[in-house]
Amino acid sequence: MRKELFYGLVGFTLLLGFVSACADKPKNGRTDTYSSGAISFASDESFSPIIDEEIQVFESIYRDAKLTPIYTNELDAVNMLMKDSIQLAITSRNFTKQELENLKARNYLPVAIPLAYDGLSLIINRENTDSCISVKDIKRVLSGQAKTWGDIVPGSKRGEILVVFDNNKSSTVHFCVDSLLSGKPINSPNIIAAKTSKEVIDYVEGTPNAIGIIGSNWLNDKRDTTNTTFKKNITVMSVSRFDKATEMNSWKPYQAWLANGRYPLVRTIYALLNDPINGLPWGFAHFIESYKGQLIIMKSGLLPMYGNVTIKSVNVSD
Repeated sequence: MRKELFYGLVGFTLLLGFVSACADKPKNGRTDTYSSGAISFASDESFSPIIDEEIQVFESIYRDAKLTPIYTNELDAVNMLMKDSIQLAITSRNFTKQELENLKARNYLPVAIPLAYDGLSLIINRENTDSCISVKDIKRVLSGQAKTWGDIVPGSKRGEILVVFDNNKSSTVHFCVDSLLSGKPINSPNIIAAKTSKEVIDYVEGTPNAIGIIGSNWLNDKRDTTNTTFKKNITVMSVSRFDKATEMNSWKPYQAWLANGRYPLVRTIYALLNDPINGLPWGFAHFIESYKGQLIIMKSGLLPMYGNVTIKSVNVSD
């Protein structure tokens, strides 16, 4: 009798535990928390170098967390977020009004967290000495008004301008269409779409008359901890707000020139969240905006959104 009572109590206790566990499990099947579990999230491929570093540090701090990035184009990343396939997307734009209305109508609470400033960079072959360009001429090239190097550099014999992007649905294309062409499509007759930012660099390295357009976080020479040296296999163009670009009025996408507004092609990197349980996607996004996450951004060559950045002028004498 006592054995039957004992086994009955044990069975009842196990049943209660099973029922309790089922009750605690979210309906969507997610079990991740702010600092543990396993998730996938999407990011525009152009941000992959900095995102890889953020993941490495985050997982070294939170050993029970596993983050799997899906590097794709910005359009597909946002579409995945809207379909609730993922809960976090790293992009170069905020939610649109229509996207916010759509998510809120489905009882979601979308959040956009600005993380950093990135300079959209123009790169050319090392043999090309025409390394200054104006915003006006960039617009002329993208709109098809300027088709050859002679159209923007009088007397140049370099022939046609070949423009290469990382992807035809990427954040770089979106920036050029939205911010430079006021919503009009790119109309250059010589547009080439590579698959990745690395392929853009490789193409420009081997093509003397090409201009590549990529994010500046792909350009830093990692051996230089001051973030003032770009990769040696290509040349980063200096960009001017003035109609005629010269060495004196043109600037490269260094952190200081992003901060003081001298470099004109600046975009904001966002973490777009649609995470109703405030789990691991939320935790990782807030890590990137924390002191440690912003320090990683600072060391990558981008301009962190938060924290004090001091710019000092230094006179160097012999």
